[in-house]
Amino acid sequence: MLTSGFDILLKRVLAVMPGLMLGLAISSCGTGIEVTEHVTDKDVQKVIQADDGRRGVSTLSPYVDSVASWRPGKQFWVADNQVRQLFGRSRSYNIDTVQLSGRVLSYVGYDTGGLYDNRKTVNLQFSDPTDGKTLSYRTGKTIDEFGPGFTIPMLIDMDYVAHVSRQIAGKDFYIRTPIWYDRTSEQMRDGRHYIKVHIDSVQPGNAVMPLRVLFTAIDSGEQSMVWMSDERSVMYGRDFDAMFVAADPRLSHPAITDAHWELITRGKVETGMTKEECRLAMGNPTRISENPDQRGMREYWYYDGGTYLYFVDGLLNQYRR
Repeated sequence: MLTSGFDILLKRVLAVMPGLMLGLAISSCGTGIEVTEHVTDKDVQKVIQADDGRRGVSTLSPYVDSVASWRPGKQFWVADNQVRQLFGRSRSYNIDTVQLSGRVLSYVGYDTGGLYDNRKTVNLQFSDPTDGKTLSYRTGKTIDEFGPGFTIPMLIDMDYVAHVSRQIAGKDFYIRTPIWYDRTSEQMRDGRHYIKVHIDSVQPGNAVMPLRVLFTAIDSGEQSMVWMSDERSVMYGRDFDAMFVAADPRLSHPAITDAHWELITRGKVETGMTKEECRLAMGNPTRISENPDQRGMREYWYYDGGTYLYFVDGLLNQYRR
């Protein structure tokens, strides 16, 4: 299967985003990340732009939450060890050596401390049940300044994970992305799109995308997973509606033969396919070149990595991958 520029960029972003998010948090005086569509990292922008831009009303019901409504015992999954740099230092432990990744922290409550302007800013307190230590996150905000989109970098709200799980786990959908990951190694692998899958479970994700969706292909029993974002994530182009759909996409393309549809689901093409069939199989090209001559319209579609498709009068005549 073609490894597209989107796939490569996504992999790069997954690798660099924990550090980027930490930098953003520190540069903003530890105030967390509010809902935003603007991130300075160029790779993130490229991945966002590579998506087809769906930003309509979400199929999933919204998650309504605010710091003021948090109750003691609320749990947060730690997605990356670097989160320790957001917590204050303590005499009872060395924060530089604390290992938090993969643990679940419990919210204890908050206290207030003033800055130079005497504002009553909030310090969020979390307990680590593993060894009983209490961690303090200085937000720099008053309790009235927290918006519904407030998140703490590298902490995943387990109530949000449960909220999504209740809506999609145990149900069947058609997957829209061929970017699949191995459940154990979490390595990117060849997948298929537009096929029916069963959602097995929803689990906390990583520092870039908060959800890890495990599924099984209905036709083959193949088990895999995808990373999924939400409306508060930096990489919003990987939300549920970008990844899954309830209706069978095949029904929207009755003119496509079964043989060509099978190729499309695997991200493959062959000569004689239409431009629409090729677009469904491989996604939108990064560049198009049209060259009409006396014999008809010649058109080249270029993809990252040296891949191109050559069309004559709307049908695929030649390709290189």
